[in-house]
Amino acid sequence: MDQNDARQNQEAKPEEDLNLDSNNMASLLEREGIDIDFPKAGEIRKGVIASISQGQILVSVGTKSEGVISGKEYEMIPADELQTLHVGDEISVYVVNPEDQNGNLTLSYTRAREERDWLRAEELLTSKASFTSTIIGYNKGGLIVPLGGLRGFVPASQISLSRRAGLSGSTPEEKFNEMLNSPIEACVIEVDRERHRLILSERAAATETRDTLKERVIGELEEGDVRVGRVTSLADFGAFVNISGADGLVHLSEISWERIRHPNEVLKVGDEVKVKVISIDREKKRIGLSIRQLLEDPWAQQVAEYQVGQLVEGVITRLTKFGAFARLKDDVEGLIHISEISEKRIEHPKEVLHEGEKLPLRIIKIDAANHRIGLSIRKVDSMAFADMDWQTLLEETSEGEGEPLNSASDQEEEPPDKGIAD
Repeated sequence: MDQNDARQNQEAKPEEDLNLDSNNMASLLEREGIDIDFPKAGEIRKGVIASISQGQILVSVGTKSEGVISGKEYEMIPADELQTLHVGDEISVYVVNPEDQNGNLTLSYTRAREERDWLRAEELLTSKASFTSTIIGYNKGGLIVPLGGLRGFVPASQISLSRRAGLSGSTPEEKFNEMLNSPIEACVIEVDRERHRLILSERAAATETRDTLKERVIGELEEGDVRVGRVTSLADFGAFVNISGADGLVHLSEISWERIRHPNEVLKVGDEVKVKVISIDREKKRIGLSIRQLLEDPWAQQVAEYQVGQLVEGVITRLTKFGAFARLKDDVEGLIHISEISEKRIEHPKEVLHEGEKLPLRIIKIDAANHRIGLSIRKVDSMAFADMDWQTLLEETSEGEGEPLNSASDQEEEPPDKGIAD
């Protein structure tokens, strides 16, 4: 090697070192006056196919070297679609990694298409515009309809009224099989990328028909009417029931007299239920329904034996900042407000009570409408209820001995026996 070759190698080495350092690439090019728009992870770019080989596609996206679609990103491309790609074609690609461990710019064809489809879904959700597609499948809850490369879901409750009118059978196959490959017009009503959830509605695409039908039903309904309907969908806050072609809402609190956390504890889609119309908002076209108001209230039976002023025994079940809850017989629960716990001022019930403690209590309020019983510890020995306590004691004593109850006049004339009073 002559001196000129050695000198050239020494001059080239610093540049080669810089090329090995990806962090200094951009600064080097900037110093040399070369303007290259470096890709960023997650962005979508237009590119031209430079070459196609088995298991790999090279795409030029305007950088110093081509990006590569290989591995699982290559395998994800449908075979029929792969056959349509040719060298020189312009395609959209998704930047997976600007520079992997081998220094390659890794790209994805399918992720770019998916991102484009999600953007379109979000635009349709915002604009409320409809699109036309084909029914490609179904499950027990509804229909599968594609939006580009995404699989959208049309719940049974969101199928058009005309299509639902022709439904028959009890299994998904009996209901939906004949709809396969049929055209459908739908609107996007929910987009959730993280959960890969795309919810569509055929009914929303036929707003005029839906609104006309609902207006007619609302015009015929009156508060207090009792109708038979079918559960069309369940949500955290209640159940939607279709009556005569219009959906009404049975709020969670109106489903059962028992406390439930979700409608699916007592209902399922498709159930036939009897409902009472409890509210009609003709301006907003909303119908409020109730199932529980047509059922016998078990709470009324449970508290029938109780009355204000009565002494009862309860077990402390919960302590809260505002008071303590106590369970009486038949699992009836009442509240001891913090002001009714002690004659002394306390900041929290835990200062004087603990869960599981059994103690005598006085009923000071019964609110049948709201299913609430007010209890007191402070008034257990109150003289305001002395006559009631004395009468209760006489009744219990007489029932135990099989003797008739004393009359009111007898109670006034005959003082209580000291032993009984004690």
